[in-house]
Amino acid sequence: QVQLVESGGGLVQPGGSLRLSCVASGFRLYYYTMGWFRQAPGRERDVVATINKRGDGTYYADSVRGRFTISRDNAKKTVYLQMDSLEPEDTAVYYCAAKSGGSTSYVPSNVAEYDYWGQGTQVTVSS
Repeated sequence: QVQLVESGGGLVQPGGSLRLSCVASGFRLYYYTMGWFRQAPGRERDVVATINKRGDGTYYADSVRGRFTISRDNAKKTVYLQMDSLEPEDTAVYYCAAKSGGSTSYVPSNVAEYDYWGQGTQVTVSS
């Protein structure tokens, strides 16, 4: 069955970096648009970054643009989120998600458009 497993979260000081990974199984990654989302306590789940099927088109939330980078390796069935210059406001559970269908260049940012979700990985930014 379709499965997404995130890893790489943890505790980091402000200004530090983390790299999240999402390994997909049960489906062919190159057929899916992928995204990273996050949810802080008491808040709705929001988009962080998304990437199209080919990996040549991306979307970033305003709050992370210039600090985070999303990428994918379809051969390794893995999606990454490089997070630099982390801030306490980045503290949240980070989720990987996959969306089937749509054009090759499409990079949707709406949570409701994604079909499959991982279990999440906690990122805490604190001194």
